[in-house]
Amino acid sequence: MRDSDGGSPNNRNYHNSPNLLSNPLTRGGQGRRRTVTPMGDRLGRMRIVSLAGGIGGARFLRGLRAAAPDADITVIVNTGDDITLFGLRVCPDLDTVMYTLGGGINEEQGWGREKETHVVKEELAAYGVEPQWFGLGDRDFATHIVRSQMLAAGYPLSQVTEALCTRWQPGVRLLPMSDDRCETHVVITEEPGGGVEADTDGSKADVRVQGSTEPTNKRRRRAIHFQEWWVRLRASVPAESFALIGIDTARPAPGVLEAIAEADVVLLPPSNPVVSIGTILQVPGIRDALLAKTVVGVSPIIGGAPVRGMADACLTAIGVETSAQAVLELYGADLLDGWLVAPEDAGVALEGVRVAARPLLMHDVDAAAAIARAALDLALDLAR
Repeated sequence: MRDSDGGSPNNRNYHNSPNLLSNPLTRGGQGRRRTVTPMGDRLGRMRIVSLAGGIGGARFLRGLRAAAPDADITVIVNTGDDITLFGLRVCPDLDTVMYTLGGGINEEQGWGREKETHVVKEELAAYGVEPQWFGLGDRDFATHIVRSQMLAAGYPLSQVTEALCTRWQPGVRLLPMSDDRCETHVVITEEPGGGVEADTDGSKADVRVQGSTEPTNKRRRRAIHFQEWWVRLRASVPAESFALIGIDTARPAPGVLEAIAEADVVLLPPSNPVVSIGTILQVPGIRDALLAKTVVGVSPIIGGAPVRGMADACLTAIGVETSAQAVLELYGADLLDGWLVAPEDAGVALEGVRVAARPLLMHDVDAAAAIARAALDLALDLAR
């Protein structure tokens, strides 16, 4: 894995940018016009688009598929987490959604394959091959090998994803946000000696950053791949900013803008609002396309804490409070029409956005389906 120094002209720096997801020219919903298709209450006729990240998004989508089994569902998936490891292109969020909807996910983890083994990982470690902190399983390797071979043969990621889905039959149309390579990098401060001060288990520990060169007596800022910050460091090292490599020149993948244009409703599941949903919204053209649609979001924050994962660390990095209210404001009234929150957050409000409260914990498929149905009901009500 190659570390980035953040010097690419295609980097977009998110440091202390609370409105990074909102267009300052249209925030607050002033003068906005929506294109609304009459839907009635017949979900089987609906065309639904959902943006999605990893585990939370995948589990919400499983509920959405159960709530609207006859609807035409297109899922636009974050690819900012993608990384090249061992010469293979790994797309964590695409794979998590595909495995979850295709019945092959490790349910306990929420990622990776069920009945997984790690012989190849152990053999690579025996050879001293780095990185050893990213645990690809043997079954999972097959997916990455097929993807990498097809990419090397010239197929775009969208076509590769379609080919992989012929095996898994997820019941929805999966699209990467872009066929162009986009990667999220995290700017952190490296301590003297080439390490970072990480609080990994309640106590401070000095951890050497992957790719560090000679030890230095000075603190320095450097950029590491999002996966190293998320998986290896568990987001325990404060992120100073996020840089999306390649985002400024990226184009929406084929079918993305068309699906949005034809959608009756767009849903934002409880995925990470900064590095999952936020990354998709940064692809030029996607956010603008959504402004004309009925958009309902599900809060990833309950009572001031993430439903799952480390979204709080990402929000802190861009200067946003970890609350349902703050995420609502981050998305903005120009983007959202409706916002589902947990009962303990029922007091949140933003002019131009209808807020509804209901339980948001996805204990199982039935619970996820109930949440998805509530989001659709809110969208239907808004469209009347």
